[in-house]
Amino acid sequence: MLQINAIRENPEKIIELLAVKNFDAKEIVNNIIIKDSQKRALQKKSDDTQSEANKLSKEIGALFQVGKIAEANELKAKTTDLKNMVKDINDELNRIEDDLFNLIVTLPNAPHVSVKRGKTHEDNEIVYNEGVAERNENLFCHWDLALKYNIIDFELGNKITGAGFPVYKGKGARLQRALINFFIDKGLEAGYTEIQPPLFVNEASAYGTGQLPDKDGQMYYINLDNFYLIPTAEVPVTNLYRDNILKVSDLPVKNVAYSSCFRREAGSYGKDVRGLNRLHQFDKVEIVQIQTPEKSYEALEEMRAHVASLVRLLGLPFRILRLCGGDMSFTSALTYDFEVYSKGQDKWLEVSSVSNFETFQSNRMKIRFKDENGKSVLVHTLNGSALALPRIVAALLENNQTPEGIKIPDCLIKYTGFDILN
Repeated sequence: MLQINAIRENPEKIIELLAVKNFDAKEIVNNIIIKDSQKRALQKKSDDTQSEANKLSKEIGALFQVGKIAEANELKAKTTDLKNMVKDINDELNRIEDDLFNLIVTLPNAPHVSVKRGKTHEDNEIVYNEGVAERNENLFCHWDLALKYNIIDFELGNKITGAGFPVYKGKGARLQRALINFFIDKGLEAGYTEIQPPLFVNEASAYGTGQLPDKDGQMYYINLDNFYLIPTAEVPVTNLYRDNILKVSDLPVKNVAYSSCFRREAGSYGKDVRGLNRLHQFDKVEIVQIQTPEKSYEALEEMRAHVASLVRLLGLPFRILRLCGGDMSFTSALTYDFEVYSKGQDKWLEVSSVSNFETFQSNRMKIRFKDENGKSVLVHTLNGSALALPRIVAALLENNQTPEGIKIPDCLIKYTGFDILN
């Protein structure tokens, strides 16, 4: 959530920045300014009226002490009227605050000044490329390989649950577990503390990281208990620190977490969502950092390097894109996407997003730290996929085909217990 001070002090700048995300904020910002002025005026009126009532209350006591009962009762009646006025003013103030809040939460995060205008994935900037991305016409797609080696059963998943819920079998299940352990171990080596979070969160948690109200329809919802299934471990992990005031010595907070992830938005039909390309349930290892504002972009680059090291160890061709305004999430200030090249499909598959949210999430969750002057300051929050498994598995299967089977990357052999998947 954008800070009201930033909107109040420079509304034109906010409108200009949000236009980079192709969001027309003019009307909403103008209404926020109006509501904020009304709120401040009502707050002053409430404070002044309460102050007058408090002053009269002191005078009433003095009058009773000297026996001026009639005058005291007259002031007492005035005090009652003033208190009733305060209640009416505060009721109106609460309505205005609700209106103001409902307006502010509709605004996406303002993008970093380095973010370029653009509308779609095609407008993203490729900032790094590594490996050879060339299709071999003799290679199979991963869904054919999954059937050939009996490691992933899409039809069985469809039978027991529905489309987008595959069943991993035999060496396919072991490969999943190997990747999870590998990614977690590398996170620990990089100084992250492992968290095993709940897979359900309450409404406050989903609101805190920005999934609500923006992505309400994209999350699975358990109506009876008012819980949401998490779309990423970012949600419960970041909310561990909700309503906390951290010490400078606590920062940076660095957590790594594995979880299953649940998303209703499986997308359209066709090759873009076939097989593992897009699922309703998938496994992912997430890294989360909480940092001071001065060091958050340094932390973002550190996280970017960490994710790059994982893909590099897996031996996959990859590229890094800095997202344009139109392709960024509602909550992000700056995002890097990682894509791996999948040779069987001859396409790039997104496997990670690494983002800095600046104070957008911490403002919602009230995560602060005490600076050297003892002042409470909002932290910056960051997160990244390190990594999401389905498309990594797709690329590993397609890129490592041999006549003997699927060659397992050297870094995974100690986790899988085999070097060839056949």
